[in-house]
Amino acid sequence: MSETDGGDRLVADELRAALRANGIEKEIVVVDEAGSTNDLAWAAAERGAAAGFTIFAERQTAGRGQYGRRWESAAGKGLWFSVLLRPAITLSESPRLTSLISSVVAATIKKEIGCAASIKPPNDIYVAGRKIAGILVEGRTASDGSYVAVAGIGVNVNQTLDDFPEELRASAGSLALATGKSIARGKLAIALLKNLANAV
Repeated sequence: MSETDGGDRLVADELRAALRANGIEKEIVVVDEAGSTNDLAWAAAERGAAAGFTIFAERQTAGRGQYGRRWESAAGKGLWFSVLLRPAITLSESPRLTSLISSVVAATIKKEIGCAASIKPPNDIYVAGRKIAGILVEGRTASDGSYVAVAGIGVNVNQTLDDFPEELRASAGSLALATGKSIARGKLAIALLKNLANAV
């Protein structure tokens, strides 16, 4: 039995079905553990995966943030996922993707959870003065000259302060810490994917 077995486990079939009910078709994969979901999304891109391919990991062992910083990914406590994008833009225009995705994540948190989320440019999202989410967009130019990107998104959902390394406890937060209650990760994941699909 894995650390994330239980009622709040992410189930790919349930995520796909919920999005399909909103007219959104996505290939969604959920794995127990990954080094980085961005790396797995890039591997999918090399196999020819369609735009919108999404992979969640219940735990990341080598999650990364901006400037190569490590992203802490406690098992079963947050949403760690990457989305493959093939937008009709050039590599030089790619910075706007980070801004757009950050805005979508912050707006979704406000609507679904009721927390006022603020963006610290270029890619960090704060609630009540604590960092609760980050976005890492990596882009490349494909062999046909088109732009391909992977958007990695990490959201701290149900962590307690004890789930963070001691050096992060003064600055890191979670939605559960901000609201004082446990958050349904699957419901939040569906809302994020729906809003991202409509925006990107």
